[in-house]
Amino acid sequence: MTALLRYQAALLVRSQRWLPPFLLYVVFLGIGVQGGQPILDSLGYTAAALLPVTAWLVRICVTNEPPAARSCVSAAVGPGRAHLAALLVALGTAVALGVVATVVVTLISNPASADLQTRVPRLPAGAAGLLAVLACALLGTAVGALTTWPLLRSTGRAIPAMLLAALLSVVVTGSPAQAAVSGLVTGSNSGRVPMPVLPLAAAALLTAAAIAVACALTSRRSP
Repeated sequence: MTALLRYQAALLVRSQRWLPPFLLYVVFLGIGVQGGQPILDSLGYTAAALLPVTAWLVRICVTNEPPAARSCVSAAVGPGRAHLAALLVALGTAVALGVVATVVVTLISNPASADLQTRVPRLPAGAAGLLAVLACALLGTAVGALTTWPLLRSTGRAIPAMLLAALLSVVVTGSPAQAAVSGLVTGSNSGRVPMPVLPLAAAALLTAAAIAVACALTSRRSP
């Protein structure tokens, strides 16, 4: 599996297709996060913005290989394992991006509540932000896995479905990502740091199920 992960990572780096989602995330943060803003609000925005970027990275990694190369890799290691490696590389890339962004945002933000009346400890806030980032990256992976090949083959259907699912995952009540982000925003209002452990666990379970479905269908469908 390690060799597969290296192969997929090398494909992603060499293709330079990671650059547009990376720049999109930077633009999101540049618009929504400014130095000196309340720390929990900024961390919530950082996590929420990562979800659609993660879904995009999944689509890039899953469609990166030419059909002939995909067929060769699938014949050698099995289509399910090959697909799993692509999904894990996308998830790992998103998590790395989110961790770096969280550290930067934690350092430049104001460790205070939304009304600037209550001090918010920077280290626990950063830890809460990391958990929210992980939850959003996981759910973004689930969205990407369920809105691209092998479940949706048509680009005209897959991209709108991915965008809609990513939006709903951030705003709909009951979504683990929405719970993690809204917890940070609520904590900013009160000055208390929430730890979104339950949303993270729920996101992990949903993502594991989505990946299992995608990999199972990959084994049964040809590109």
